[in-house]
Amino acid sequence: MSDLFYKEHQHAFECLIDSALKEDIGSADHSSLACLNTDLTGKAQLEMKQSGIVAGVQLASHIFKTYDPQLDINFYKKDGDVVQKGEVIYTIEGSSISILATERLALNCMQRMSGIATLTSQYVELIKHTSCKLLDTRKTTPNFRLAEKWAVRLGGGVNHRMGLYDMIMLKDNHIDFSGGVKEAIYKTKSYLSHHRLELPIIVETRNLEEVQACLCSGGVSRILLDNMPIDMLKHAVALIDKQILTEASGNLNLNTVKEVAETGVDYISVGSLTHSAKTIDMSLKATEF
Repeated sequence: MSDLFYKEHQHAFECLIDSALKEDIGSADHSSLACLNTDLTGKAQLEMKQSGIVAGVQLASHIFKTYDPQLDINFYKKDGDVVQKGEVIYTIEGSSISILATERLALNCMQRMSGIATLTSQYVELIKHTSCKLLDTRKTTPNFRLAEKWAVRLGGGVNHRMGLYDMIMLKDNHIDFSGGVKEAIYKTKSYLSHHRLELPIIVETRNLEEVQACLCSGGVSRILLDNMPIDMLKHAVALIDKQILTEASGNLNLNTVKEVAETGVDYISVGSLTHSAKTIDMSLKATEF
């Protein structure tokens, strides 16, 4: 699954890697060039300094190979594995200058992605007794969204829309600017028909009246129940009665997600998966030189 995600978005990841390497290395890695012979070779290993879900292994491999195809990498763990503090994820061997030039970018990606995957897995564990699925959001780091959504998948979550282009989501401001739920849905269906687009429509609702308006309008793929108290959420789920898929959102955390999932919603979206996950500490250390 891990490499498949990369292949699905290969061009975007290639652009990310190219841009990130240029950002970090610039004209040259003068620190390494100043003190190392250009023909020096060495070996290093990536060691976990915390336990968690490892993510970004494949991305790190592509980073190393993009910069220097001659680097030799041996993997001991794969993306999505549960790893313990002290375990070695991979070893890398080849040009010492190449290893040092790519070390920080690979570590930055893996630490960030592993943190997201680990946090996602904690949420998934709390709701696994229900049929509810955990979703990410667009609250991601600019230009690093694909990697962060990849990490959510590796942690057992499900990706929401990738951007503004692949799904219609009518949020509170859309609805208010349009004059109401029914008006926003009507205009959206007309727009999609005129432009011959087939995109799912999700409508954010704040109360039971807006939920009812969605049910009456038709054409809605999912109703998003935003920031609703548990009692209102239960009433909304009962009112919808599986006619349309449901999604709960709004300031959810590890203490509240279980109770929300048990209301019977189909999805829960959690922005903190990507905007608040703590990185997992790891280090790349030379073992042969």
